[in-house]
Amino acid sequence: MITLRTADDAHVWGMQLAPTLVAGDVIALVGNLGAGKTQITRGIVAGMESTSDVTSPTFTLVHEYLDGRLPVFHFDFYRMENAAEVIGIGWDEFLTEPGVIVVEWADMFPDLMPPNTRWYHIEALPDGSRRVTEGPPAQ
Repeated sequence: MITLRTADDAHVWGMQLAPTLVAGDVIALVGNLGAGKTQITRGIVAGMESTSDVTSPTFTLVHEYLDGRLPVFHFDFYRMENAAEVIGIGWDEFLTEPGVIVVEWADMFPDLMPPNTRWYHIEALPDGSRRVTEGPPAQ
């Protein structure tokens, strides 16, 4: 369990996570609106030595950051209505790319996530901090 006290802490934690990632890794970020999923992703992308400006792909569904140590493919499943829609945007093809996939709201379609997915659950606490726990989604 990790406690992130500020948005900067979330960014730093993402930067610390980045060097542990290799091509083919899938990161699932789960948490309510405003939990810090995009801030963590900003840290991961920066930790990959990318200079890209990271924004939430809520409306575009996927952003590609290709200028770092490894490409990062940033998905947001929040507006997806069913698994066929996720597959329709090329999900299976992205899984074969030599990069890292980060998925916000991955718990909406857990069956689409590969077995080696690293799941992180982010919980906003009353004091404004975030608690991050690692582990598969509850069945």
